[in-house]
Amino acid sequence: MPIITLPEGSQRTFPQPVSIADLAADIGPGLAKATLAGRIDGQLVDTTFILEQDANVSLITVCDPEGLEILRHSCAHLLAMAVKQLYPGAQVTIGPVIEDGFFYDFAFERPFTPDDLAQIEARMQELAAADLPLSRRELPSDEAVAYFDQLGESYKAELIRAIPAGESLSLYRQGDFEDLCRGPHVPSTGKLQAFKLTKVAGAYWRGDAKNAMLQRIYGTCWPDAKALKAYLTRLEEAGKRDHRKLGAQLDLFHFDDCAPGSVFWHPKGWILFQQLIGYMRTQQERADYVEVNTPDVMDRGLWETSGHWFNYREAMFTTTTEDERVFALKPMNCPGAVSLFAQGLKSYRDLPLRMAEFGKVHRDEPSGALHGLLRVRHFTQDDAHIFCTPTQMQDECAGTIGLVFAIYRDFGFDNVAVRLSTRPANRIGSDETWDQLEGALSGALDRMSIDYRINPSEGAFYGPKLEFVLRDAIGRDWQCGTLQVDLNLPERFDISYINEQGECERPVMLHRALFGSLERFTGILIEHYGGLFPLWLAPQQAVVLNISEGQADYAQSVLKALKKARVRAAIDLRNEKIGYKIREYTLQKVPYLLVVGDEEKAKGCIAVRSRAGEDLGSLPLAEVIARLRQEAQPPGSEGSC
Repeated sequence: MPIITLPEGSQRTFPQPVSIADLAADIGPGLAKATLAGRIDGQLVDTTFILEQDANVSLITVCDPEGLEILRHSCAHLLAMAVKQLYPGAQVTIGPVIEDGFFYDFAFERPFTPDDLAQIEARMQELAAADLPLSRRELPSDEAVAYFDQLGESYKAELIRAIPAGESLSLYRQGDFEDLCRGPHVPSTGKLQAFKLTKVAGAYWRGDAKNAMLQRIYGTCWPDAKALKAYLTRLEEAGKRDHRKLGAQLDLFHFDDCAPGSVFWHPKGWILFQQLIGYMRTQQERADYVEVNTPDVMDRGLWETSGHWFNYREAMFTTTTEDERVFALKPMNCPGAVSLFAQGLKSYRDLPLRMAEFGKVHRDEPSGALHGLLRVRHFTQDDAHIFCTPTQMQDECAGTIGLVFAIYRDFGFDNVAVRLSTRPANRIGSDETWDQLEGALSGALDRMSIDYRINPSEGAFYGPKLEFVLRDAIGRDWQCGTLQVDLNLPERFDISYINEQGECERPVMLHRALFGSLERFTGILIEHYGGLFPLWLAPQQAVVLNISEGQADYAQSVLKALKKARVRAAIDLRNEKIGYKIREYTLQKVPYLLVVGDEEKAKGCIAVRSRAGEDLGSLPLAEVIARLRQEAQPPGSEGSC
């Protein structure tokens, strides 16, 4: 007679073992219909799971994050089933859940076309409408290999061969389709009501370019049609805001195969990039940082001492000199900062020492992972390393967290989530050290009353970290800034300071990046603003447009006055109709269009028009300049332009 304890503390007793589905039905028909799975003492199970003894049980619906993930994983299986029915020669490989959806990789003799995707989606709709029940069974790994070999599914068999022999594996069946999976899954395909296949792309088997090229079909799945429609609308808006498209339209940057994963900044893009650096430099100066710079290329021995050579070697670019010394382009700035700290004797009176660096780093990202400004091989970090005493550690964490939130607010990111990534399996340092470091981060968050989520085992190999996740104007999340605490690198490099007792003591080292990668943050901003940058960031703040040749000289004098006032302005004296010019610069998203005709020339005025099409009237030149200078002040600039 199992006693079932529900999350709110209530209990239900049954005269015999019951399934998760039976438990939901006993509570109410509405919950029975909505339940997708259960959680028993922390473990997710299918609704068919039988409760034979006392347990703490939660019922999972689409309102739970786990429920949405189950829905999407089941939809990936529905996709695979539809593909196998339509194209029996296709082999299935893997089909995981990803952010906002799922994908499944297939080995097939020809590329899938948009027409194929339409047919596959239509078959998925038919299979969902059939409301096929899902059932689970277990097989030893050797029997599972033989089973999938018999089906001609060599990729599945290869996956299972990597699992220890004799280990029991679970398979899920719906109709005539059966797939390897840990589960859990929805009770039946009828639960899958709102889904859409979005695209097809190439993908290497197991992500290795040496392996066969597969075809990856992407899809999305949501609890209902309304949520699906909202997502597709957001996806359409994201397409319009794509930073690669806007980068070309606004003449900001380009990429070239001669330097894959590296940005060629055009003049306008470089202005934008430098505005970000200038803003961050100002914020750091106010927070008592000093700015430093370290070499791009350093000896292998440094990276061995830091641990990067053994934990990060596959992502490092290396070179060997004629005297056989091995050097690496730095993938991180940390060892250089330690080297700076080690120069000269440090006292407790010198701490905290906050060293900032706009450091160029180089990482050998897989070519298939490169994505415009968002994933590059050569980028700039707004890095900083804070050396402090153990008693200062939590205060420094709190100060950095406060700075992060203030900076993100200046860019319009008011929704910031925090994740605490804890010790990974592959790490350096003792458990006692990790306890101290993780406690400093969680303690700072707790005292600032900031909610956070724990990411187990996702910390760096040398220390735990906080990740700051921004939500942009159209509801997408971006992981940007990080804060890590570290006692391991100071130990490995044997650095110290003289404490109040005149003894040598190890400093605590904080690793901090607020934008993260400036290239990536620039890409995020382009999409967040849709190219409509606030005036202080806009590469070109105004353009002077004459109506006819008769105002050319006056237009030039206006431009000269604007530039003298440090307004980033340009001029267009082409013999084109003024309406044509206005349309062109509106598409280029220039914030202010300054039109001069005979009347403006006679009065010493300018007809001011915003990029939104708002007519601000004819204003004296001095008033226009004052207005632009005021609006162009960076956030928190305290009146300086």
